[in-house]
Amino acid sequence: MALKHYPEEFKTDAVALFLSDPSNTYKRIAADLGISRGTLRNWVLEAQRRGTAPARPAPAQPPAQRDLSSPDVHEQENQQLRARIRELETERDILRKAAKYFAGGDALVNRFQFVADHQAAYGVKRLCRVLEIARSSYYRWRSATQARAARARADAQLADRIATIHAAHDGTYGSPRITAELRDQGVQVNHKRVERVMRQHGIAGLRLRRKVRTTVPAPDAAPVPDLLRRDFTAPAPGRRYVGDITYLPIADGTFLFLATVLDLGSRRLVGWSIANHMRTSLVIDALDAAAATRGGTLDGAIFHSDNGAQYCAADFTAACNRLGVTRSRGAVGTSADNAAAESLNATLKRETLQGARHWPTTHTARQAVFRWATRYNTRRRHSRLGQLSPINYEKPPVA
Repeated sequence: MALKHYPEEFKTDAVALFLSDPSNTYKRIAADLGISRGTLRNWVLEAQRRGTAPARPAPAQPPAQRDLSSPDVHEQENQQLRARIRELETERDILRKAAKYFAGGDALVNRFQFVADHQAAYGVKRLCRVLEIARSSYYRWRSATQARAARARADAQLADRIATIHAAHDGTYGSPRITAELRDQGVQVNHKRVERVMRQHGIAGLRLRRKVRTTVPAPDAAPVPDLLRRDFTAPAPGRRYVGDITYLPIADGTFLFLATVLDLGSRRLVGWSIANHMRTSLVIDALDAAAATRGGTLDGAIFHSDNGAQYCAADFTAACNRLGVTRSRGAVGTSADNAAAESLNATLKRETLQGARHWPTTHTARQAVFRWATRYNTRRRHSRLGQLSPINYEKPPVA
C-alpha cells in the first residue's frame, strides 16, 4: 500500500534517481519506487522549479553518418579485413599443429596438453577459444600436474609388479588373477586400475583359441543318463567329476593324447594320463590316478563324460564299478554337455603352447603338461573359487 506522506529525503533521492539517466521514464522509476507516475513527475517539476534539481539532459543523439565513399573508410575496412585474415590463418596453423595431438588417447586431455605446449606462442585465451575448451578447465588441469606425475610414477611401479607376476605365471594371468595376486602381496589395488595399467603397457593374458573336436562317438553305446544337465557345480569336493580327452600336437606330425579328470567341487585336476594312443586304457589310467589322489576310491561319486568310444567301452564301465563311480554322459555331438572338461583341456593347451602350433618333442609336451597341472592345482587362481587355487580351496579353514 502506497504512503500518503513521504519524507523529503525520499523525494530528493527519487528525483535524483530519475534524472541520473536520460533514458529513464516516469513510469519505470515510479514502478520501481512503488509510487504513482504523476507523483514522481510532480516531485521532479517542483524540484526544478525551486532550483534544487537540474534540468533533465536531452537523450544522446546518434553519431552522424560517415561518408562511406571516403578513402579513410575504405582503408579502415581493409585494415579490419587484413586483421581478420591474419587471425584466421593463425587459427588454421593452430589446428594443423593440434591434429597430431588428437591421434589417440583422451581427446580432452590432449587438448589441454596442446595448450600447455603452445601457450607461449599463441596465448592461453586464443588456444582455448580455437580448441573450444574452457580456460577454467585448462587451469584446473594444469594445477593438477604434480598429482598426475605422482600417479604416473605409481602406475609405472605397479606395471613392474604386474609384469613380474605375469612372467611368473608364463604370461597366462589376466587382470582378475593378477589383482588377486597383488592383494595377497599386500597391495591394495582396484581391478579396474590393474586393467588400465595392463592395457597401457601391453600386458595381456592368453585368450581361448578355436576348439577342435576330437570326440569319436560310439555308435553302439548303451545309453547312460545325463546326471549333471550342464550343472557343473558340486556341493563339496569329491562328489562330482568330469573327464575328457584332448590331443597334444608334436612337431614331427604325430600326437600325444591326454585324458583328464576334474573335480567340480574344487576345480582340482585330480587325475590325468598321457599316451601315444586313444585306447580305453588311457581314460582308465586317468580315472585310477584320480582315485589314488582321493585315497584309493571314488565311492559314491559321479563321473561325467561325452559319448566317446573310450568312455562307452565295457572296460571303462568295469573300472567305474570297481571304483564305486556312477557314470553320466551328455548327448551325442553336444560339446556343451561336457563344457567344464573341455574348457579345462583348452586352457591347458592355450597356456602351455602360448600361440605355438605344436611342441618340439613328446618329451617337452609331457614336461609342459606335468608342470602346468602341478601349478594349476597349487598356485593358479580360479575365479569360481574366490581367486584361490584348488589345493588352497580344499584346505580346511583355520580356526
